[in-house]
Amino acid sequence: YGFINTCLKSLVVEKYGEETWENLRLQAGVQDSFLTFEVYKDEITMQLVDKACKILGVPADMVLREFGEYFFEFCKRSGYDHMLRTLGGNLYEFIENLDALHSYLSLSYQEMNAPSFRVEKNEDGSMHLHYYSDRRGLCHIVPGIIGAAALDFFNIEISMEIVNQTEEEERTGKKEHIVFLVTQNPVFSCKERSKFSSLPQYPADSEKQTDKQLNKEDLEKAKNAIRDRGNCACPVKKSHWKTIRGIITLGKGKLLRGFDPVYPKSLWIDTKTFCNGLPFHLVFDKELKVKQAGVSIQKIVPGLQTMGICLDQYFSIVHPEVPFTISSIQKFINSQFVFQTRREMMPESWKQRPMLELRGQMMWMESLQCMLYLCSPLLRTLHELEERQMHIADIAPHDVTRDLILLNQQRLAEMELSNQLERKKEELRILSKHLEEEKKKTEALLYAMLPQHVANQLKEGKQVEAGEFKECTILFSDVVTFTNICAQCEPIQIVLMLNSMYLRFDRLTTVHDVYKVETIGDAYMVVGGVPVPVPTHAERVANFALGMIIAAKGVQNPVSGNPIQIRVGIHTGPVLAGVVGEKMPRYCLFGDTVNIASRMESHGVPSKIHLSSSAYQCLKYKNFEMTERGEIEVKGKGKMHTYFLIRNKTATENEIMGRP
Repeated sequence: YGFINTCLKSLVVEKYGEETWENLRLQAGVQDSFLTFEVYKDEITMQLVDKACKILGVPADMVLREFGEYFFEFCKRSGYDHMLRTLGGNLYEFIENLDALHSYLSLSYQEMNAPSFRVEKNEDGSMHLHYYSDRRGLCHIVPGIIGAAALDFFNIEISMEIVNQTEEEERTGKKEHIVFLVTQNPVFSCKERSKFSSLPQYPADSEKQTDKQLNKEDLEKAKNAIRDRGNCACPVKKSHWKTIRGIITLGKGKLLRGFDPVYPKSLWIDTKTFCNGLPFHLVFDKELKVKQAGVSIQKIVPGLQTMGICLDQYFSIVHPEVPFTISSIQKFINSQFVFQTRREMMPESWKQRPMLELRGQMMWMESLQCMLYLCSPLLRTLHELEERQMHIADIAPHDVTRDLILLNQQRLAEMELSNQLERKKEELRILSKHLEEEKKKTEALLYAMLPQHVANQLKEGKQVEAGEFKECTILFSDVVTFTNICAQCEPIQIVLMLNSMYLRFDRLTTVHDVYKVETIGDAYMVVGGVPVPVPTHAERVANFALGMIIAAKGVQNPVSGNPIQIRVGIHTGPVLAGVVGEKMPRYCLFGDTVNIASRMESHGVPSKIHLSSSAYQCLKYKNFEMTERGEIEVKGKGKMHTYFLIRNKTATENEIMGRP
């Protein structure tokens, strides 16, 4: 379910950051978020774990153990805290009832394929925990979960090591079977704990993990110290029963140390009442022959009215997945058993109905050498009840299955509503993300057409006032013999030529941080020092111009096949800049400086950069090589003293072109 993947995402984001999760999910090829009640393929989780190991550089067992610890906390935060705390009064009872918890959760999470647990107590106080799962390679999650639960609920530290790892042969499903040895770590006094925590650490294994090394002598001293100074030991949480036994007295100061049940000499209930009062129960012997059955189960499986038939003819075991034998059932007697009716043994008219499942516990009756199966119908909703043509009346009034069906009906309705809300939330998140991407594209396009601060003012509906710039440098360029080229070529060839040239020029505007004002036909106009005033405006435009001459050599003349030639003119002076028009607004420059810069270009020489005297003065002491052209007649301006820009004395061609 998505709950698992959401937990994994939360772990990565919380401990390693959003960027690590984004990198992880992209490498794993999975989506960014998961719906809690949606079923996802196991491969997604396995892929995330695998990529996490590679990105974080951590072994898989450590990643899974950390995930197990976090999963326990995640479940508590998600509302399962109270449910987990009530599973048992000690760690043994807690583990023993995990299957029952999974069975309950499966009522809501119907596609859940949870692992199974079986626990055995050893004489030395340790336990053997048997873990069964269809999913191989995830067993290291278990020590993380169980260790976190033991510390949080029972205030004990445990260690878990794998003592056996096989394919379970006794089970009908080929499942991974891992046996863990669970031991409780010694509890030290406060002083002893700090003493041992300061001991030096050494590499423990090939994974370079470190463990505290305690020799036998120190351990013995610690135990003696605990006996002598019991009052200063760190407090250990006691169970409710231990507390009660310590304070309740009977008679003359005798402590109540245990409970001995009292049984009647004979059973005060007749057979008919028993079978009616427990309508869903079965008694069968070692050969699986049915000795007794409740009235409701007889109604659902008519064949059971014939005493002495074999139980496995009418039922199969769904959970746990074990062979239908007494020995297998006894081995898993602490587990909840789920039986399912066999379709081929049902009356012909019933075979189209869904098969009924029964869930309950097994109890071995040693004196009778028989097994008692106390069960109830495993039904999740009223719809499932109707499909099997059953009624609430078929279930005993004392059986909480009645309430469970009704409550789960409401729970499933709430889950469906929650799922719909989660889907809508995810759709809104995706739409919001797409909207943000489109907004960025729109802004990028707008900022390519207008200066950013001007575009922002227009977006906010403000009036953009014209600004005066006391000094800036303007450049014009055009293609030599462009009119002749147009006359001899197809329009598409002209478009391709100009596009190739302008792409190169546009890249150079970014390299030298100059502002592209406009292009008209083959004319290209840029400015330095506008819209953001900078003292180096002339140097930037000069370097840009040198780059233009080099870039133009890479553009082919469609007529001659030779590189095109351009003229470039530069002038420095004051301008007025502002936005004109409402439809397709443009950021324009006004003033005589624009006219003179245009004249420098039109009176220029092919493949040369023509400078006015003011531009020359700005570049005079800036490491540029320039030559004097002399006085020329400029249309509308009379005689002007001009110059040619040759090169930048300190910058290489790669630096001018912005190449690495």
